[in-house]
Amino acid sequence: MIAAEPDDPIMLSALQHWSYCPRQYALIHLEQAFNDNVHTMRGNAVHKRVDEPGFETFEGVRSERSLRVWSEQLGLIGKCDVVEFYPDGRIHPVEYKHGKKRIKTHDDLQLAAQAICLEEMTGKPVTHGSIYHHSSRRRREVAITAALRLQVEEAVAAIRLLLASNVLPPPANDARCKECSLKDICQPEVLSRKSVYQAEQAKLYVIDD
Repeated sequence: MIAAEPDDPIMLSALQHWSYCPRQYALIHLEQAFNDNVHTMRGNAVHKRVDEPGFETFEGVRSERSLRVWSEQLGLIGKCDVVEFYPDGRIHPVEYKHGKKRIKTHDDLQLAAQAICLEEMTGKPVTHGSIYHHSSRRRREVAITAALRLQVEEAVAAIRLLLASNVLPPPANDARCKECSLKDICQPEVLSRKSVYQAEQAKLYVIDD
């Protein structure tokens, strides 16, 4: 596989990776490194049905599964798990996640990016979307606000800068690492101890006036 270039289209899923942890994004999209763990395998199981392209109609609402979307303006490409098209013209993307119902900014960012793509493709406003939390069997509606749209634009700009630099960001070494499938590859504890060691070593050579 070939690592992404700064001008390449950015995958919608990459926005979620970057928002969760820039180093995780870089390991996946620069280093082409990936491992599965229980969380990623559960996510794959949840997506199994919606990853199959198709549609169904219920009470006038057409639900498209695995719908390919893109934005030429932001240079985004990917797919929506489900997009609901209502008789009154409303368009409502739905992103499937395996966990319990709770707010996660990185999930909302990915959903907002889907909404931006759908708006550009259809010429219609997309004001809301939903995260379907599989463990809770419940939806969490998300308003696609101006602030959330700005976060998408800032994330895209940050990702392009990271791609241009071709440098891995430092590890987070916090609570996020516990659930990350790349923990063994990233080695956040080891690298963090190394940084502390280097800082202490540098102090040995500081000459006081």
